[in-house]
Amino acid sequence: MTTMAPLKTVKPTVQPGRVGVLLVNLGTPDTADAPGVRVYLKEFLSDARVIEDQGLIWKVVLNGIILRTRPRTKARDYLKIWNTTQNESPLKTITRSQADKLAAALSDRDHVVVDWAMRYGNPSIKSGIEALIAKGCDRILAVPLYPQYSAPTSATVCDEVFRVLSRLRNQPTLRVTPPYYEDEAYIEALAVSIETHLATLSFKPELIVASFHGMPKSYVDKGDPYQDQCVATTQALRRRLGMDETKLLLTFQSRFGNDEWLQPYTDKTMERLAKEGVRRIAVVTPGFSADCLETLEEIAQENAEIFKHNGGEQFSAIPCLNDSEPGMDVIRTLVLRELQGWI
Repeated sequence: MTTMAPLKTVKPTVQPGRVGVLLVNLGTPDTADAPGVRVYLKEFLSDARVIEDQGLIWKVVLNGIILRTRPRTKARDYLKIWNTTQNESPLKTITRSQADKLAAALSDRDHVVVDWAMRYGNPSIKSGIEALIAKGCDRILAVPLYPQYSAPTSATVCDEVFRVLSRLRNQPTLRVTPPYYEDEAYIEALAVSIETHLATLSFKPELIVASFHGMPKSYVDKGDPYQDQCVATTQALRRRLGMDETKLLLTFQSRFGNDEWLQPYTDKTMERLAKEGVRRIAVVTPGFSADCLETLEEIAQENAEIFKHNGGEQFSAIPCLNDSEPGMDVIRTLVLRELQGWI
């Protein structure tokens, strides 16, 4: 009679990994001078998601004209809003704080690691993913901090994440949060931030302008959903605040180049409203999750000057959600929703 030897129990050598959360915003120069801005602009404007026609003519214009002249001008703008204490842009300061506060909110889940990155500039998405993997993360949730989806923002974050992963043999599992342009938590946070800010003013605005970052009209014509999502955000905010289109206006800022961009333009609207007799105004920027050059300089300074130069008297820029309690509620809600099944 043959005796069968008992099978040995083989213990698994692979242990469950940790879960990484990577908050990603657009980007910023490392320094508020022409060389720093030049490096940033070259990376940004060389992305085919941002400037779709990367042909020979564009390369000549970019390298022969834009990168020789624009960095000096933009550096002066950055200096107006620069965080001199930490020697960095407010966008970097705020995004870091958002990550720190999210990490604190998730501290009871010790297998969750939170980090942050910029699509252009530093810290890079590559360094963020490598840091999470080094900490044992085999699953990563990428969080593009853009409420409204667009190819030049949300899609290019995914492009870079996929590019980094394509070079790895042992890839982490990936999830990406969707746009949250009419998410209930986001709309409520916007409304609360607006109401809180208006209560601090010494004047009552006659109307509010919701200014979103602009986009070439041709991108929308090709199928980008950005404009529709900006409209949806504005309509949801009007319902929540009890306002109509005459009291909460939708505009688009930050035009670049000679092509037609989404309209109405914010700067032209400021000029028109002032000339029509509007004297008191407030501006909110619902497409930005953190204050940056486009909100702190372009809106709060440049557009305020346009409004007052044409007859306006009182102007207030409403801060972005940033790392405020309502803003962090939005980020935490999005992250916990997308982490279901992982934590």
